[in-house]
Amino acid sequence: MAAFFILFIKESSMAFKHISIAQTHELLDKEDVVIADIRDPNSYQTGHIPGSEALSNANIAQFMMEKEFDQPIIIVCYHGMSSQGAASYLVEQGFEDVYSMDGGFTAWEAAYSEKVER
Repeated sequence: MAAFFILFIKESSMAFKHISIAQTHELLDKEDVVIADIRDPNSYQTGHIPGSEALSNANIAQFMMEKEFDQPIIIVCYHGMSSQGAASYLVEQGFEDVYSMDGGFTAWEAAYSEKVER
């Protein structure tokens, strides 16, 4: 009698990572870092992280075509919850360096009110 075991090992790079608002702040000036804000258009217009771009279902295909798979992408939402689903989706599409910002824009605005583009 033979037993066969198939192991599926998921690489650690196959999941999004969490990033703090402080770590995001440190990366703000790096050229290759993308900050994608998935909040509704009204909220984005009211205030967003400088240099971030609005990301929605309407422009996700274009966004993915314009970005490199190994480019660091930080997903921002309201409180750091919805960004996790969006980050997972990008990883499933083959992006390798994707982060969900813990605390979301709410925490960012509270900590770095001078770093909010309006």
